[in-house]
Amino acid sequence: MLSNPYDRNCPTRQLLDRIGDQWTVLIVGALKDGPLRFTAIGHRVDGISQKVLTQTLRSLVRDGILTRTAYAVIPPKVEYELTTLGRNLSEPLEMLDQWARRHMTAVQESRDAYDAEHTPASA
Repeated sequence: MLSNPYDRNCPTRQLLDRIGDQWTVLIVGALKDGPLRFTAIGHRVDGISQKVLTQTLRSLVRDGILTRTAYAVIPPKVEYELTTLGRNLSEPLEMLDQWARRHMTAVQESRDAYDAEHTPASA
């Protein structure tokens, strides 16, 4: 049976919510060149809190998009890496990233024009 995300009971809505999240997009992009440790991901994804990074990584591992490998060394070492499913996801997310970069100026101009038209005049 094919999923229909336009049906309110379709489980793909949860998946679309996960992969449409800004942090997921950025984390998958950060890992496209290979595995990274938690701290390195946090440095690449500027502005993400440790709590949100932890939650997002845990969710992506649960969804099968990332693997988490813990090494038995002192100090502890944990790496995150895209799975085959995650690498497959990184392709359309890379296209989305390129689209956003290419069109950000036009979007900002549109926002500015909208805001100028819809902002009440100062008294």
